[in-house]
Amino acid sequence: MPGRILGIHHITAIAAGAKKNHEFYTRVLGLRLVKKTVNFDDPTTYHFYYGNETGGPGTILTFFPWEGIRRGRAGTGQVTAVSFSVPGGSMGFWLDRFRGHNVTYNNPSSRFGEEALVFLDPDGLKLELVSDAGDERKAWDADEVPPEFGIRGFHSAALTLEGYEATAKLLTDVFGYEKTEEHVNRFRFVNPNSPNANIIDLVCLPSGQRGSVAAGTVHHIAFRTANEGDQLRMRERLISLGYNVTPQLDRHYFKSVYFREPGGVLFEIATDTPGFTVDESPAELGRGLMLPDWLEFRRDEIESVLPPID
Repeated sequence: MPGRILGIHHITAIAAGAKKNHEFYTRVLGLRLVKKTVNFDDPTTYHFYYGNETGGPGTILTFFPWEGIRRGRAGTGQVTAVSFSVPGGSMGFWLDRFRGHNVTYNNPSSRFGEEALVFLDPDGLKLELVSDAGDERKAWDADEVPPEFGIRGFHSAALTLEGYEATAKLLTDVFGYEKTEEHVNRFRFVNPNSPNANIIDLVCLPSGQRGSVAAGTVHHIAFRTANEGDQLRMRERLISLGYNVTPQLDRHYFKSVYFREPGGVLFEIATDTPGFTVDESPAELGRGLMLPDWLEFRRDEIESVLPPID
């Protein structure tokens, strides 16, 4: 029996500076910095993980903040919108907050019967708040964002593609998603294996310009499996279908495999285990610079080149 996909695990984007990225996501949006580590493939830059109190799967937006990197371009072959879930009746709070912090935003609108507020982060990454009264996850109790208004985790993600059918087939036939709604060129798919962070929208844009990955764009989207066994069974199934899938990689807080879906978006499959408390207690999450064992001997060198964020 192939391993099940349980919805979105995390989404990773790129930023042009660590300090402004950290301030926006922790102060303005009220997310918790769950883990402060480095890009394992380039230890001279941070890897930030923002989420809820414990960094539960389906809540984590991560960043590689490369200092001074050029601005990217959103387009086809990318995740072009990251949507967070907020409680019903909280849009007034967020509109006031965005005005007070000079955040670029559009007025709320309706999509598939849900209220959505589109806004941009400091690098131009398109984000959304979606009102979801049925989301019972707890928000992080931030200094300036009371938990009754706070972000619960992911609601959904939108992929913009030149053609959507092959990606839709991957979602439904392999990942277990079900197509539930469509409007013009937007097609919604829902994963029944999880109550949250379980929606993918495919936006078909045949004449769209190809995206360019740099600051203000998404690098990859990761989907959940409960454990390594489910992940490896899913890997074998993808290989049998002709996908070029990486070997399993140890990301310390989860195990990962990567491949390109038919529209060009980089997909990851990540395990729920072991989680972010493997090297820090829940109370201490995000406070220290955490390095895996294979980088610990370089700590002094790494800390000397990373910019201060506090």
